[in-house]
This record gives sequence, structure tokens and C-alpha cells, in this order.
Amino acid sequence: MLNWNTIDTVLLDMDGTLLDLHFDNHFWVEYLPQCYARQHGQTLAWARERIDPLMSRIHGKLDWYCLDFWTRELGLPIVELKREVAHLIRLRPDADAFLRALQHSGRQVVLITNAHRDSLSLKMERVELRTYFQRLISSHDFGYPKEEQAFWHALRGEVEFDPERTLFIDDGLSILRAAREFGIAHLLAVRQPDSQGEPRDTAEFDAVEDYAGMARAIAGAMPARQQA
Repeated sequence: MLNWNTIDTVLLDMDGTLLDLHFDNHFWVEYLPQCYARQHGQTLAWARERIDPLMSRIHGKLDWYCLDFWTRELGLPIVELKREVAHLIRLRPDADAFLRALQHSGRQVVLITNAHRDSLSLKMERVELRTYFQRLISSHDFGYPKEEQAFWHALRGEVEFDPERTLFIDDGLSILRAAREFGIAHLLAVRQPDSQGEPRDTAEFDAVEDYAGMARAIAGAMPARQQA
């Protein structure tokens, strides 16, 4: 159980944490291979045989998240293709109530995402989140993904926060481990990032189960500005 009276900064991931990961999973696993196969007049299996090894090779690296990289590698207009299935972009249940509670509590709230800026902009068009955050930070701004310690040092140079009084929520276990190595004291994973997927084992991390419940807990805690 979180003690909100010991937290005055909240760092939040976007995809799979605040937004349903179904959009991203559908795009990268289903839609993109279909488009690549169609472009080359080949089968879906042919497309996956070429895309999947590349994804595996760069997984967790900045290029994995970079739309410019995928546009060059596949010769496809990735941003335009994402727009074709953008109707799948949606908030996770009660994430908006959680964000409103954070906003009203006076805590510093910062979005930190590995999403490319073009992807971030597209999602902000579909789901308005800007008003809830003091900053929206993409790892592409720093040149390092959240999996690397260099990201966290760069973030600390941009945003003033005390790691001991900071909560970070992310659906990536390797990212949470990087945050723990940096010294972030309060960490939560996400049990079911994709609403169409199965709940998963979050290993050593406690998981977000109920954003509405978290919103109520924040409302019952002392506002950050009144904390000693």
C-alpha cells in the first residue's frame, strides 16, 4: 500500500500505463506486417519473417521506439499508418480520475515516455492529457530510452525531484528495474497493460489494480504542498 504522504512527485509512463496498450500491440503485431506484406505483394508470414527479427534485435533500444527508424527501414509512412487505426487509442479505465486526483493534490506530475514525439502528438490529439502534467518528456529528447541509466540522469537534470519521494508507474519491468537502480523509491507495474491481453506476472513489483481506488487514496492524503 502506498503512503501518499511520502510522495510529492509522480512520474507516469503513457502506453500501457495511462493508455490501453491494445492500440500499440495491434499496430505493431498485426497492422504493420499487413501493410508491409501488401506493399511488397507478399504473404503476412513473409512480412513477419522480416520484421520480427529486427524488432527482437533492437528491443529496448531507442530505435525500437523511433518512428523515423521504422519509416526508413520498412519504407512505409509509419505516422500515417498509425492514424489509420487511431480510433483504438483510449485511456485505461479510471485513468482520468487518477490524473484529476493527482492534479488537485498539488503534486508534481510528469509524463515520461519512450514514445517518439510524433506518436506522442498523435495520442494527445485523441486523448487530451496535457493539462494534467507539468512536463511531457519523450526519451527521444535525451537520446536514451528509459531502460538506460543515462535517461534517468538526463531527466534529473531537466526536472527537479527527490527520488526518495517519487512514485513511478510503468508497464515495462526492465524500465522499472532501471528506475530502481537509479534510486526511485516507489515503483508500481501494470497488471494488464493491454485490455485484450491476459493479466501478467509483474515479478517483484506491486501492480496497479484500480485507478479509481488510487484516486480515492490520493484524495484522502495530505496535499503535497502541506507535507513537511
